[in-house]
Amino acid sequence: MTQIAMNSDVLTFINVFTVAPENQQRLVELLTSATDVSVKYAPGFISCSLHKSIDGTKVTMYAQWRSMEDYQAMRDDPKPLPYFQEALKIASFEPGMYKVVQTYEQTQVGQA
Repeated sequence: MTQIAMNSDVLTFINVFTVAPENQQRLVELLTSATDVSVKYAPGFISCSLHKSIDGTKVTMYAQWRSMEDYQAMRDDPKPLPYFQEALKIASFEPGMYKVVQTYEQTQVGQA
């Protein structure tokens, strides 16, 4: 399960894919298949969430990994490669690696 917390050693990858609206669902299916057949079984995998933009032009993947080495080992695995290659035929993407620096939760009225 995705847990967002400060002071964690978890690496967060936020990858934003840009896609034509008619290909958005296909991109979600490809990323889902890659995760189902391989990625979620990789050592160091913690979680992954996929998000579709309302306008149909973006798919964002929020993934958490134990280490950069674990993430790279998954990238070197040939099992998910066909899905990633097909995804890049219909979408471009901007990868990013992050650390959580701040989190906020709703504060009840009257509490400080």
